[in-house]
Amino acid sequence: MASRRASYEGIAVCAPATVPYTRYSIRSGHWFCGRALAALLAQSGLDKSDVDGFCISSFTLAPDTAVGLMQHVGASPRWLDHIPMGGASGVVALRRAARAVQSGDAEIVACIGADTNHVDTFRRTIATFSQFANDAVYPYGSGGPNSSFAFLTDHYMREFGATREDFGKLCIDQRRNALALPHAMMKRPLTMEQYLDARVIADPLRLFDCVMPCAGAEACLVMTTERARSLGLAHATILSTIERHNAFPDDPIQVRGGWAMDVDEFYDAAGLGPEDVDLVQVYDDYPVICFMQIEDLGFCAKGEAAEFVRRRDLTVDGDFPLNTCGGQLSAGQAGAGGGFIGLVETVRQLTGQTLGRAVEKARHGLVSCFGMINYDRGLCTSAAILKRGTA
Repeated sequence: MASRRASYEGIAVCAPATVPYTRYSIRSGHWFCGRALAALLAQSGLDKSDVDGFCISSFTLAPDTAVGLMQHVGASPRWLDHIPMGGASGVVALRRAARAVQSGDAEIVACIGADTNHVDTFRRTIATFSQFANDAVYPYGSGGPNSSFAFLTDHYMREFGATREDFGKLCIDQRRNALALPHAMMKRPLTMEQYLDARVIADPLRLFDCVMPCAGAEACLVMTTERARSLGLAHATILSTIERHNAFPDDPIQVRGGWAMDVDEFYDAAGLGPEDVDLVQVYDDYPVICFMQIEDLGFCAKGEAAEFVRRRDLTVDGDFPLNTCGGQLSAGQAGAGGGFIGLVETVRQLTGQTLGRAVEKARHGLVSCFGMINYDRGLCTSAAILKRGTA
């Protein structure tokens, strides 16, 4: 079925910016957002007053939202959005920003995902994550994403025959991609022996299956292609996006996400198929969700991701470049910035601004996002296909 949605023609995504990651920080979430904005301005040559729209995602602004943040950074935008969707926020922010620019509600929108990480930040975030968890999970002694993804991983392995070696293959290839990234948290190569022998976190998950929380930020600018060209900014354009929340609520255990509901329209709108994509960034706080995205986005059938990963080289130079900056499993998870890492890396790859290694002759990049885990499932999914822009 042809897409009924208006295209994103004339919209540019540019100025990919990263505030380098650090394991812990005494700085505030506001500080990391502010540093991201400063990086965007330095990258683009714009003044702060030129940015008249913001899409903000952060877990550590409380008691503020994006509104209070504007006072901290001294901005007076005419368009503002706060996106509390965790790992799905990057593409959701892109969608909102693009439509704001198309409608004339804003001319230049800064999309920022950023968080700090104090010693107890992760614990406090998990303690207040959702009412569902407060009512139905924590009273029974469970809680946090490790136990949730252990449950999902165990079920996926039993249902489809995936092995720990299959998940290890993905983690090892992503680690190779991360080694060239200056701010990656994981600095050493990973072997299969190290992966398999790592300490248990929540069976069957071991250390290298679990993302490392850190502090940092990811950001980019959305504007018209005309404005990007006038500023001399290399840019990508948007071919297609999708977004879905609380997909397949009747599935007793999650083995698929919202991507599967909209995948046909997703590719129809882009005028491409999975075989036309040159690089893929999937949300990767745990390997099992990477497998689900590979399946639901049409790269293989449901339950076949393990075999797909066995037969593919996922490194930058391979036949299926996946998470080309190493993803969160090797670069680290900067809170809500983790929902933007794939988007920012895709823009970098398509504009010749990589911090690590580049995929040669890449023209089309797919970025997929996933967020807001509630014990047995994640609630938010999004994805976008971007194309290398013309000068």
